Amino acid sequence: MSILCGVPLVECVYCLACARWVWKRCLHTAGHDSETWGLANAEEFEPVPRLCRYILAVYEDDLRNPLWAPPGGYGINPDWLLLKKTYEDTLGRAPPYILYLDHDHADIVLAIRGLNLAKESDYAVLLDNRLGKRKFDGGYVHNGLLKAAGWVLDAECEVLRELVEKHPNYTLTFAGHSLGSGVAAMLTMVVVQNRDRLGNIERRRCMSLNLAVRYADVINSVVLQDDFLPRTATPLEDIFKSLFCLPCLLCLRCMRDTCIPEEKMLKDPRRLYAPGRLYHIVERKPFRMGRFPPVVKTAVPVDGRFEHIVLSCNATSDHAIIWIEREAERALHLMREEDHTMKIPIKQKMERQETLTRHSEEYKAALQRAKTLDVPHAYTPPSQYGTFDEDGGESSRRSQAETSFGSANKTKLIESWDELIERLFDKDEHGHMVLKK
Repeated sequence: MSILCGVPLVECVYCLACARWVWKRCLHTAGHDSETWGLANAEEFEPVPRLCRYILAVYEDDLRNPLWAPPGGYGINPDWLLLKKTYEDTLGRAPPYILYLDHDHADIVLAIRGLNLAKESDYAVLLDNRLGKRKFDGGYVHNGLLKAAGWVLDAECEVLRELVEKHPNYTLTFAGHSLGSGVAAMLTMVVVQNRDRLGNIERRRCMSLNLAVRYADVINSVVLQDDFLPRTATPLEDIFKSLFCLPCLLCLRCMRDTCIPEEKMLKDPRRLYAPGRLYHIVERKPFRMGRFPPVVKTAVPVDGRFEHIVLSCNATSDHAIIWIEREAERALHLMREEDHTMKIPIKQKMERQETLTRHSEEYKAALQRAKTLDVPHAYTPPSQYGTFDEDGGESSRRSQAETSFGSANKTKLIESWDELIERLFDKDEHGHMVLKK
């Protein structure tokens, strides 16, 4: 009898727990993910809508007679388009891409298109992976994306080397959307690890957490509001196996991820994250209809790096490159309207230097934060003081020895100086120093 009386109580507790979970998930909006981040400025965000248009241009068959150009066009001079690779050219080993020499912005751009739902080769790239299959530089990466990036680099290595040598003051940018963004991120990492193949190009500016943070100085990721893909640790191959019931899969994953402690997620080296510095475009507010003026937040987060899916009817539409380009352009326009420093070049240069300094400080802080949270294979930047490292204190002993040696030399110098004064000078009856005769 007592057991039967306890059953309704258990059911009530269970229902309350489920209601609490649903309430918390419904209250969790995209704005919460980046509410503590800093605001991006127009100068650092300027390339984003431009690169989005370059990615959209990959979908066109003839850029001289475009069919799907956004308002204002793609901003591409067809005479500067160096090459365009299709599925037939890549043999399905990588998504189609273009190589564009942007003289207006002194940039060499390789833009890669997103997933084509009608191409089996794109699915083959996505399905070529499993949890913890491929290690890279002390972390884990998506095996299929890495192989696609390697193919692109092997195919275009000589062309890129010639361009970098011919235009030494130009930057080299890899851009992509969806599947292409993963290939572009992997391509960046492979180039950083093999810079000699491109003439030792300078390092200026979908992987495990330690790699996502470590390469934040060369990889930038742009997320529009509720985009589901950067927020789920669900392997891409599982998502596209379940396209017939994607909302069901996302809901189940959302429930499972909510029950996993954040400490456990951070310490799983196989869990994949959106790479690099994140730019989050926020344009909707909870319990309000319509779109608001977009605001762009940026940071290099370690914990709180889009771990949970947002329950939103826009979770899939916010993944579209068309909406990302449109909202990024709106956000940039608003930034420029508010930025009155565009007419003051000196102050503009100062703000650019402040931005670079802030990015460098945030990057170092993220590396240190990853180490503090005990993220597997986390990279610790060398101390600027040369006294603390992981190599058993060798640098500390070396620094202390150098300091002791410097102190000894200083002591000897002082003693020699005192002896010299005693030899050259005497004190008179008033205690003043007089030169010896």
